[in-house]
Amino acid sequence: MNARFPTTLSRRQLLVAALMCWAGFAVIAALMLSDQLGSFDNAGLQYFRTGPGTAPWGPPVLIETVRDFTMLGGVLLLNLLGTIAVAALLLARLRREAALLAATMLSGWAFDTLLKSLVGRPRPTLVSHLTEAGGLSFPSGHSFNSAAVYMSIALVLGALSARRGVRWSLIAAAMLVSALVALSRVWLGVHYPSDVIAGWLGGMAWALTASALFYRPVRELADSAATEIEAATPGGLTD
Repeated sequence: MNARFPTTLSRRQLLVAALMCWAGFAVIAALMLSDQLGSFDNAGLQYFRTGPGTAPWGPPVLIETVRDFTMLGGVLLLNLLGTIAVAALLLARLRREAALLAATMLSGWAFDTLLKSLVGRPRPTLVSHLTEAGGLSFPSGHSFNSAAVYMSIALVLGALSARRGVRWSLIAAAMLVSALVALSRVWLGVHYPSDVIAGWLGGMAWALTASALFYRPVRELADSAATEIEAATPGGLTD
């Protein structure tokens, strides 16, 4: 690997981070399944309300703002962003990375759906729902999929830049946006806190695991291609 362009995270660092997220997910899931998070979940739901089942605190415009945040984890927007990212990789002739990114995102959707059906947790009814939400509750699909999609895109596209600040900014943005999506689901009353914590950790773990196991660093590929071209050019490349 060209030392001038270190990848965002080494494979070992990615695996360590993934294992930490998986461990956190497993702990939350175990506590939830053993009914040890009831008080925590109820307190989290009521924290954003003036009383059980009543309107949330804050001005009315805050409701629309939170709904806007929750849409960042919706199916339509995530699919659109994922498609754009895959298209960008294809245009850069990184077909393997494009295919793996698409597979990571699609398999993440399937994995989250499988977990929901296996756990079978109903949505909370302690407070009123401030947005439409159907299906089961654990883990939060918005939290899982936003973390998986945004982090996957950040890890793959971030490696296209030789600037460390750009790469870490993308990772930080992915973490922040997906965390705000997760928080919005509790604020809107459609998920328990444990749903979104587990979903966020699981989505992060999914993206980190895929990046560690399957992606060759994009910058490494670019450097390798440039080296091969230079070696194949008589007299080397000239300005």
